Amino acid sequence: MPASDGLYERAVEKSALRPFWHLDEARTFFVGPLERNSLHQHGAPVYLAGIYGNFRLRIQGGRWLSCRTAVIPAGVLHELDIGGYPLAVFYIEADIGSADQLVPLSGNSWEADGVLLGRSGEFSIMRELWEDCAGARWAGQALEDLLDFSARRASRGQDLRMAAAIDYLRTHSDELTSVTPLAKRVGLSASQFQRVFTREVGVPFRRYRAWNRMRVAIGEIVNGSNFTTAAHAAGFSDQAHFNNDFRRTFGAAPSLSLLDLRKLPSR
Repeated sequence: MPASDGLYERAVEKSALRPFWHLDEARTFFVGPLERNSLHQHGAPVYLAGIYGNFRLRIQGGRWLSCRTAVIPAGVLHELDIGGYPLAVFYIEADIGSADQLVPLSGNSWEADGVLLGRSGEFSIMRELWEDCAGARWAGQALEDLLDFSARRASRGQDLRMAAAIDYLRTHSDELTSVTPLAKRVGLSASQFQRVFTREVGVPFRRYRAWNRMRVAIGEIVNGSNFTTAAHAAGFSDQAHFNNDFRRTFGAAPSLSLLDLRKLPSR
């Protein structure tokens, strides 16, 4: 748990902070207090940073590990124990980079079961975003700057065919795009496409399509829609379908991170 409870208490007393999300074409960011996220997996690689200290992470049912930062590739099953403290969660889409692009953000690191865990790393910007009541307003630029920094140090390139496929999914999120026409668009057979997609993205095509749909629903809620309206806009059959897939993706009920969100102050 956090190295200095006093630091956290002073920050909370300073202002009544609420969680917020930032979503754009290629990035998803959340910062806010979390308790316990049960076993789950994401459709995109993610960088985690404890705002005021360490958090606990368990990978695929193994033993609990303590770290300040972590880089988790897409598709890796894991659990989190944050104890009610704020955590920064930063995803990037596969058409701009893999988990390798997030690795430079973690420091003093070691690997466990395919996950990079750090004793240090980039959390100062995340803390500024959390502590600034207007942090949601400049989060996009801050995250872009972080990726510019890490991209210069990343070791792996992209498969442009899969980048094109992901871009198509993003711009046609209201359609239930199937494998065959998408594979044809990038010059592959359906079986080749599925194999290459899973290798490059880290999750099968259908799981990534569900992740893309989840991002649409979250964006609708952040912009003021209720859960039912957001679920339908993203292609879920109903709110229960959305709730179940949210738990599968994030390991917790959507109400814990999507209600009582931070409001941007007027300019």
